[in-house]
Amino acid sequence: MIRARFQGPQRRIGLTGGIATGKSTVGQLLAGRFGLPVLDADLYARGALAPGSPGARAVLARYGEPVASGAGDAIDRAALGRIVFADPQERRWLEQLVHPLVRQRFEAELERLADSPVVVLMIPLLFEAGLESMCSEVWLVMCRPETQLRRLVGRDGLQQQEAGARIAAQWPLARKQALADRLINNDGDSRALEQQLAAALALNP
Repeated sequence: MIRARFQGPQRRIGLTGGIATGKSTVGQLLAGRFGLPVLDADLYARGALAPGSPGARAVLARYGEPVASGAGDAIDRAALGRIVFADPQERRWLEQLVHPLVRQRFEAELERLADSPVVVLMIPLLFEAGLESMCSEVWLVMCRPETQLRRLVGRDGLQQQEAGARIAAQWPLARKQALADRLINNDGDSRALEQQLAAALALNP
């Protein structure tokens, strides 16, 4: 089911996709080449688990030493990832902790940027978290499955089996495709990608 979109005067582009499909590359182009403000859910999620934060303390209280990193209340994010990607129940627990904090940060940033005609909300789990209502339109970054797997293995230094499990933990791209307003193909080179973004921005929202 396609949820209602934001209907205000500001153009809010929800940027999403599967893991390692190239969302960050698209976000960097939209910020650097097109000069748009880009709000990054991953950055806000890291902030929600920053050392000493209530989120970090909750994670340490649940998992203890296996996810502790050095002194203080720092989280070993790689260790935490191995736990939550291997267990759907633990992943849901973490999402229920982090998603409301991320949404609060988005709301604060959107208020700060109220006068900007266009804002990009880069949210990997946009559909999974039900955040479409914050966006006037949703762009889905796509690539071939073999490209996605290769990028994830190379980027995070994972074994293919572990990388495949992380991809499988998210909604399939085909399911997201049915809910998105625009598709961005990221199988080509940077010039082709930039041309797609320019065309999408030129379309009426």
